[in-house]
Amino acid sequence: MTPKDSDREAIELLRQLVAIPSPSGKEAEASQFLAGWMDRHGLDARVDEAGNAIGCKGDGPSEVLLLGHIDTFPGEIPVRIEGDWLYGRGSVDAKGPLCAFAVAAARAAVPEGWRVTVVGAVEEETATSRGARHIVSTMAGPPAYCVIGEPSGWDRITLGYRGRLVVNVALRAPHSHSAGPHPSPAELGVRLWDAVRAYCDEWNRARARGDSVFNRLSASLRSFVTSDDGPYGVVRMGIGFRLPLGAEAGDIARDLRSLLAESASGAALEVTELGSEVAYKAGKSNRLVSSFLSAIRSAGGAPRFVLKSGTSDMNVVGPAWPEVPMVAYGPGDSSLDHTPDERQSLSEYLKSISVLEAALRNLWGDQGRAGAL
Repeated sequence: MTPKDSDREAIELLRQLVAIPSPSGKEAEASQFLAGWMDRHGLDARVDEAGNAIGCKGDGPSEVLLLGHIDTFPGEIPVRIEGDWLYGRGSVDAKGPLCAFAVAAARAAVPEGWRVTVVGAVEEETATSRGARHIVSTMAGPPAYCVIGEPSGWDRITLGYRGRLVVNVALRAPHSHSAGPHPSPAELGVRLWDAVRAYCDEWNRARARGDSVFNRLSASLRSFVTSDDGPYGVVRMGIGFRLPLGAEAGDIARDLRSLLAESASGAALEVTELGSEVAYKAGKSNRLVSSFLSAIRSAGGAPRFVLKSGTSDMNVVGPAWPEVPMVAYGPGDSSLDHTPDERQSLSEYLKSISVLEAALRNLWGDQGRAGAL
């Protein structure tokens, strides 16, 4: 197969996988497709009990785990290629990085003593991270190295992500006449949200280590729904917190319950935690990082490090495997995540595959030769 044919097949893999809708909880068809592709291209592939697509090449004791996710944010975008751009939900977050993993592993000549495992994990976009948690709980032991598949840009290496805490808040309060002095249930809900924002501001004034977003506590209002229950009004809010290093989800949740109770003016209040992860930051001084730095430079790039303001499966596996060198890497502009204009640069996608191939060879000390897809 010529290099051009190989690139066309890599692009076709991405196009086909993006064309299969796979919002969180509905990944089965996409997982089966990816496992089938990997099986046809030299990996021992399957779909595991959690629904993850898994492909493995080589049988040595030292493992390089390429952990991407196959689920996407909700909402379909018509899949099309216009010039260098492939449009579609998940093209950036994170089927682009996941397909780059699969192609790089298929092309790799894995040397004796090593194996490379590609995982398309389920439910990364939810508070559960069920796929990554299943991998941690079922692996015989931690890998030698781990790369998380998230968009960083082909010439950037992500070292860390903020943690998160996701909660649902339900408030039930009696209605009052709109001309009267008492706040409506909806107004009480707004007061709760204002109190949450004020809490974050105060937390950052007292505890934030610098002005970087990575070092600050923030909250987002994910949903705000009002309804009537006879003479009562009900407000349901979804709130997501992003946690910096050192912030404990349990402490934030405890503070939140106390804060909201004070702001609810005696209304019935329920706070339900849906999930949490701690912030994680990987180190720079290891063979995995140096392998990527060298690979990016060899491809003509000037490598840069980045810390992300969001959360990924790195927040699940990083704390579980504290001794494992880890980075996140993948093609794509993360500012397009979840947007109606999500699109992947195909030239960047192909370049990231070359970087991944070179990084693997660097890890293996040039024992591995580039194979053919």
